[in-house]
Amino acid sequence: MGSFKIEGGHRLKGELVPQGAKNEALQILCAVLLTAEPVTIHNVPDIVDVNKLIDLLRAMGVGVENLGDGSHRFQAKTVNLEFFLDPEYKRLGGGLRGSVMVAGPALARFGRGYIPSPGGDKIGRRRMDTHFTGFEKLGARIEYDENDGFYRAETKKLKGAYMLLDEASVTGTANIVMAATLAEGRTTIFNAACEPYLQQLCHMLVRMGAKIQGIGSNLLHIDGVKELGGTEHRMLPDMIEIGSFIGLAAMTRSNITIKDTGYEHLGVIPDVFRKLGITVERRGDDIHVPSQEHYEIEPFMDGSNRVISDHPWPGFTPDLLSIVLVTATQARGHVLIHQKMFESRLFFTDKLIEMGAQITLCDPHRALVIGKNFEKPLRAIRMTSPDIRAGVSLLIAALSAEGTSTIDNIEQVDRGYQHIAERLNAIGAKIVRMP
Repeated sequence: MGSFKIEGGHRLKGELVPQGAKNEALQILCAVLLTAEPVTIHNVPDIVDVNKLIDLLRAMGVGVENLGDGSHRFQAKTVNLEFFLDPEYKRLGGGLRGSVMVAGPALARFGRGYIPSPGGDKIGRRRMDTHFTGFEKLGARIEYDENDGFYRAETKKLKGAYMLLDEASVTGTANIVMAATLAEGRTTIFNAACEPYLQQLCHMLVRMGAKIQGIGSNLLHIDGVKELGGTEHRMLPDMIEIGSFIGLAAMTRSNITIKDTGYEHLGVIPDVFRKLGITVERRGDDIHVPSQEHYEIEPFMDGSNRVISDHPWPGFTPDLLSIVLVTATQARGHVLIHQKMFESRLFFTDKLIEMGAQITLCDPHRALVIGKNFEKPLRAIRMTSPDIRAGVSLLIAALSAEGTSTIDNIEQVDRGYQHIAERLNAIGAKIVRMP
């Protein structure tokens, strides 16, 4: 288990270029299974979760060619379907949650898709019902083996259907859309997720020959086709990393420019940070966050405390609530953070409290943050990263703290952030990776 040793209290200055989007990559990479033709993907992030998924595809028989500079060419011409039942598939697939999206393409093209109980962040229950209910409506038969935690989805032929999703699940929508592209007839999905990364997937599938209407809305119509072809695709910048860098700049009172952000795809993210009092300047496709000695949380118009909560897109993404929470600890004012989706995601606040932050955890979903307005810096401690987003939040806290902190289990951070220590050190941070 690796660790970061962080010397806090340094102001950073310079430019950061966001990596390719992790959550988009996990969808896009699975989509290569839908065709026997080559698919070239650019701006692939070099992070643990994505590399694990690439290893899984390679083990399934997918040809993978690293073209350099974040570009890869995939060709799923010969896929070993028997590998689905191999213990190695269960090991590789069980190591990351993104493996669930192998099932939809495999089911559509080969008539069967198997899923080991997926791994990933330990942030609360993340149920699979939306995926399997959608597959069942398309005509698949679902079985679950409780002894080895293995899901089996099989069909002779998928057929289009109308479905109302019980939740606007991004991975669930992606899985069902990929399955529906090769189903017979029309599939209508209401209450579909419409995040930019889901839109990216749909646009890629259309270039491959899929027929999809309603992209960008929560009502999708997919007319199945007999086969899909190859394509070339470039992934968006990672909006979660961009938001993390905004919070980092504010907490460390740094002068940072975030380059090539794909600003039009960021939705309300810049405005949410502005409500914390942070200056977020758009400069073309770049974001500049100037050094601020203080930032003040904007209350509601009636003077009541600001509440920041997560919502399905185009609302605020739950993946950035941990970043907002830690950033608020040094703001002027109060804010209630309401994490609706995952009941364990706020538990990392105990580390921030130990560092001197004023946080009251009201229940598993809500935390009241009383900003310290930089009157007293956070103090350095030793802590452990429980998940990707909490890990980066703790890293931001440590960079702003007085003294030297240690964060253990940094493999969690490596799952979602590409060479983060090296990139931050290049603009003035003091982070040492310990074996």
